[in-house]
Amino acid sequence: MIADNRSTILVIDDTPTNLSLLNQLLGEHYRVKLANSGAKGLEIANATPPDLILLDIMMPEMDGYTVCKQLKSSAKTSGIPVIFLTAKTELADEEMGFELGAVDFIHKPIAPSIVLARVRTHLQIRAWQTFLEDQSEWLQHEVERRVNEVLHLQEATIRVMVSLAEFRDECTGNHIRRTQNYVRLLAEYLSQQARDRDFLTPEHIDQIAKAAPLHDIGKIAIPDHILLKPGKHTTEEFAIMKTHSAKGEHMLTTTRREMGEDNLMLQYATEIARSHHERWDGSGYPDNLSGENIPLAARLMAVADVYDALRSRRPYKSAFTHEEAAVLIMGERGKHFDPALVDAFSALADEFEKIAAQLADE
Repeated sequence: MIADNRSTILVIDDTPTNLSLLNQLLGEHYRVKLANSGAKGLEIANATPPDLILLDIMMPEMDGYTVCKQLKSSAKTSGIPVIFLTAKTELADEEMGFELGAVDFIHKPIAPSIVLARVRTHLQIRAWQTFLEDQSEWLQHEVERRVNEVLHLQEATIRVMVSLAEFRDECTGNHIRRTQNYVRLLAEYLSQQARDRDFLTPEHIDQIAKAAPLHDIGKIAIPDHILLKPGKHTTEEFAIMKTHSAKGEHMLTTTRREMGEDNLMLQYATEIARSHHERWDGSGYPDNLSGENIPLAARLMAVADVYDALRSRRPYKSAFTHEEAAVLIMGERGKHFDPALVDAFSALADEFEKIAAQLADE
C-alpha cells in the first residue's frame, strides 16, 4: 500500500452544501475530513489533529469562535492553523477571530482559487514552523549533550587532580569525603540563617561542596621531605609548607582559564585553596584576611578541615575524641573561626560525629 503523505484538512461547517463544495475542491490535493458541528469538529481534531482547519463561524449550539477558543486552549491542538469561513465583513469580527488565534479569514461566498491559495500558503507556513521547531529541539538536545560531555570531562579532570593530591599526602580519601560532607552540612545550616540565606542557594551549596576536595591541591608542589615529614616542621619547612595555599590557587586559576572563567565550582575551589588557612581574627595565611573578607567557601572549609584534622590520627599525634575536638572548635569562636560557623557547628555537632564514625579511616 502506498502511503498517503498529503496534508489533512478538517472542514467544520453546519451547511451540507459548503461541506460538499469544499470536499470536492480540496480533495484533489489534500486528505479532507468533514464535521457538520463544532462538537464533532473538536472530537475529530483531538482524536487525530489535522494540519489545518477551515472553520465556519455561524453555527448553532457552538459557534466557530467557541470552537477556536477550545482548540487553542489544548496543547494537542493549539498549533493547528485555523482559517475562519464567514459571511461577516465587520472589522470587529475579524479582530475577535485573530485575538482567538486564527491565522486568516475567507469570506463567503467562497472563491475556489482564493481557498486553494490561502490553504496552500498556511500549510507552507506551518511546515516551516514545524521544521524550525524540530531543528530548535534538536539543537537544544545537541547543546545539552555537548555541555554534559564538557562537564563530565571537567569532573574527570578534577577527580584526577584530587587523586594526585591524595596520593602525595598523608590524608586519605575518607578525609576528602568527610570534609566535603562537613562543608555541605554547615552550608545548608547557614542557608537557613538571615546573613547568608541569599548567597547560599542550593546551586551554590552544591558547587562549594564539589569544590571542597580540592582544598589542598597545592600540596602536589611541596617537596616530599617536607610534605611527608612525620615530625614537627622547622620554621623554614613550615614556611614552605604554607605556600601550598598560593600554589593551589595558581593551579586552579590556570585550570579555570582552560575550562572557562564562569565555572562556579572552580571559582569556589580557587577561593578555598588560597584562603582556607585564613583566620577570622586576621592571624592566618597567606593574606592575613579577617572577618567577612575571607570568602565564605573558605570559612566553611576551615571549620571542616580543622575538625577532621583533630579527629584524625597522625604519626606525630593521636586522634582527638569528638568531645575534645568540639571544645577546641568552639573555643576558637571569633578567633580562628567565623562565629556564625561555630554556632552552626555547635548545632550540628551530633551530625559531625556521625559522619566521622561512618567514614572513619581503617
